[in-house]
Amino acid sequence: MSNLVNVPKTGSLVKTNSNINFPTWSHWIDDIFNRDLPSVFPSNFNTGITLPKVNIKENPDAYMVEMAVPGLKKTDFHIDLDNQVLSISTETKEETEEKDVNYTRREFGYASFKRTFSLPETVDEEKIKANYSEGILSIHLPKKEEAKQKPARSIKIS
Repeated sequence: MSNLVNVPKTGSLVKTNSNINFPTWSHWIDDIFNRDLPSVFPSNFNTGITLPKVNIKENPDAYMVEMAVPGLKKTDFHIDLDNQVLSISTETKEETEEKDVNYTRREFGYASFKRTFSLPETVDEEKIKANYSEGILSIHLPKKEEAKQKPARSIKIS
């Protein structure tokens, strides 16, 4: 799960990793399955595990999530919000069949992904908007009024 903002109460952003020099079981298993093995499938076999890249921007009034997902329709997306967790998912299926006297050829494809993000408490959940245009899914996450950065001002001494 990705976090838009994750600042510990101590204010520290330092990440420590005591196992930096020692591979873990998950790294070892990932290494085995990510090696180039002889393919038993045709080169156009779609595993459906591509995870789209996401850009997250912050300005004084809002967060903006942009996801590059070309080739889809806006109706392919499911965007849900549950207990300050934003979920973006899609599932597409494609099937073709070609029949001839001597053979039948049938191809199908399936692709899906799900990305989740923990939203900070400063997001105004009632005003979230999404737009899909030219292969980019954009989600506007406005901040609550009290969370917006106020302009600098001078204070007079009495």
